[in-house]
Amino acid sequence: MHELSIAQSLLDIVVEEATRNRLGSVNKVRLRIGELAAVVPESLTFCFDLVSRDTVASGAAIEIESVAVTARCDRCEVSFEVKDRVFECPRCGEPVLEMLSGRELYVMSIEGETGEEDG
Repeated sequence: MHELSIAQSLLDIVVEEATRNRLGSVNKVRLRIGELAAVVPESLTFCFDLVSRDTVASGAAIEIESVAVTARCDRCEVSFEVKDRVFECPRCGEPVLEMLSGRELYVMSIEGETGEEDG
């Protein structure tokens, strides 16, 4: 279950950004994860809940936006969404090797509270 190591790395990023932005608590972390990134969203969320206990991110919600696999044909230059993991150009039938998206894992945003009261 490599989601545990991903969750730990994610927590490191969240804590670093929370410190940099003087957040007293983190409420939400938004991620973009490609369909071929080999990450099970439920497992990542579970692992993040475990590793973030007693940190600034304890109890933070994880929102995951899934990114479809897209590719580009080198022969006819058409870009398309890969269906059923068939990497074949829908126009010319050529096998496709250039992936445009689908393997990424990005932190898109971190939301939290400073702990300071308006006054």
